[in-house]
Amino acid sequence: MKFLADSMLGKLAKWLRILGFDTAYYNSVSDKNLIEIAEEEERILITRDKQLSRCWVVSCLYIKSESIDEQLHQIVKYFNLDIKETLGKFCPLCNEVLKEVEKKEIKLLVPELVYSSYKNFWKCLKCNKIYWEGTHWENIKKKVKELKGEN
Repeated sequence: MKFLADSMLGKLAKWLRILGFDTAYYNSVSDKNLIEIAEEEERILITRDKQLSRCWVVSCLYIKSESIDEQLHQIVKYFNLDIKETLGKFCPLCNEVLKEVEKKEIKLLVPELVYSSYKNFWKCLKCNKIYWEGTHWENIKKKVKELKGEN
């Protein structure tokens, strides 16, 4: 399942990527172009724009809330998404597929403490950002449990 988030849903796009879902996001594209992109790339358009959500050309979901927690719950429930507790396969920043890399390959690219503290690393081949399951990962796992109804 692939998504396309409108300009009002950047944070939701980032979270969907973290959770492992291919989610395109453009912060300054016309409604017409959003519809064209969704159609061309076979993406589900997610939007906070009621008028845009009435589009009949592509699959579209109107996101009701401004709260990121409520947005995530709505989309997970609506599409019955399978949420996993692993690092998503998409870069949260640019949506490129992440590649697991050998630790030695990133030695000079991350802080020394990070390098010595963690063993698994991923790299975005588009924006070159390096990821690891750092201390923030506990918050992500907590969010996953909430979305699965385990809290």
